[in-house]
Amino acid sequence: MNAPKTALPDAQTVTKVTHWTDTLFSFRVTRPRSLRFRSGEFVMLGLLGENGKPLLRAYSIASPAWDDELEFYSIKVPDGPLTSRLQHIKPGEEIILRTKPTGTLVLDALLPGKRLWLFATGTGIAPFASLIRDPETYERYDEVVLMHTCREQAELEYGRQLVDSLEDDPLIGEFVEGKLRYYPTTTQEDGPLTGRVTDNLTSGKVFEDLGIAPIDPAQDRGMICGSIGFNADMKAILEGWGLREGANSAPAEYVVERAFVG
Repeated sequence: MNAPKTALPDAQTVTKVTHWTDTLFSFRVTRPRSLRFRSGEFVMLGLLGENGKPLLRAYSIASPAWDDELEFYSIKVPDGPLTSRLQHIKPGEEIILRTKPTGTLVLDALLPGKRLWLFATGTGIAPFASLIRDPETYERYDEVVLMHTCREQAELEYGRQLVDSLEDDPLIGEFVEGKLRYYPTTTQEDGPLTGRVTDNLTSGKVFEDLGIAPIDPAQDRGMICGSIGFNADMKAILEGWGLREGANSAPAEYVVERAFVG
């Protein structure tokens, strides 16, 4: 007699997969009833390895806390232990998801302010995809500025489509209207806006382009998510302007995601 099939531990079902480029994809999965999280947090997810043990990585939840499903945005690494397999998942298949969210890119880790800056490169936009869809973000801030830099225009499409959909969204459109400023740039392909986040900040170009005042630690708050080098450069810039790094236990003017790189 054949042994009964063992259920995948902490399994969730994939409901949708979108391939944005040859190197970027997003996917949605069912949400465990027990999962409660704050927009901007991450969870551990993955697949069973060849040895039968879970192969897990930290992924920011790209969907807002109110969503019935969970969305994730990922890079494809051809020889990556996890993403080389994860990129081939299809609706109806299962992934492993651990229901213990954590992270520093949450509103509670910042002191009250008037303007929120979200600085991202590549898939670092994922936690901000959650935050810009959360009504609480707009209840706490008069203005939200999302700066996102990728190499090519196609790599911006995930964020571009998301931002374009917000004002017409029946659930949060009224919160977003007139408050979200989007500043997408490329570094290796010409487009409407070019240049690195760091360069556009230090040169003052972003302030000029958007017609807004420079960053002021008295009212501006920031969140950083990208590569290790990007995070370090952004920390130096913000601290040079008088902002201090915060945490859940000690809120301040800016926070950075330290758990992984996007």
